[in-house]
Amino acid sequence: MADPFDLTRYVRDIPDFPKPGIMFKDITPLLSNPEALRIAIDRIAEAASKKREIHAVAAAEARGFIFGAPVAMLLNVPFVPIRKPGKLPFDKIGIEYALEYGTDRLEIHSDALTSGQKVLLIDDVLATGGTMKACADLVRSIGAEVTACAFLMELLFLGGAEKLKPDEIISLIRY
Repeated sequence: MADPFDLTRYVRDIPDFPKPGIMFKDITPLLSNPEALRIAIDRIAEAASKKREIHAVAAAEARGFIFGAPVAMLLNVPFVPIRKPGKLPFDKIGIEYALEYGTDRLEIHSDALTSGQKVLLIDDVLATGGTMKACADLVRSIGAEVTACAFLMELLFLGGAEKLKPDEIISLIRY
């Protein structure tokens, strides 16, 4: 059966961005359409809450916040921001992770989660999986559990899901 509200209609292709040969999937049309954004958030919350217990939602800045905070509100659980260095004011822990060229770092407040909490991780796009893997490792370093990793969109050809095994992947749109 066809999707009565096809979210792919709100993703536009931008050729040769950020460099020649890349077909960038731009979600700003979805973000600018309140109905499409609401449906995407509702679908992530619905898919994530089926058959799993969720005590908190965590997401990496910045685009993960767009989906993570409203999903947490719908599920009536805390939202936990995972941020770039220098953004969190309280005691924090961090993790460095590899990028294509170099490294980056993510941090979380040391009291944001507790041991045994079940955490849904959210981001906008699953590409190579590096950022989400770092988020999962950071959450686990506190002793919390990852229940699933949820995304608006997954770029299958980049193989990010492999990096996240054995965590379950929830993706509304797959290319």
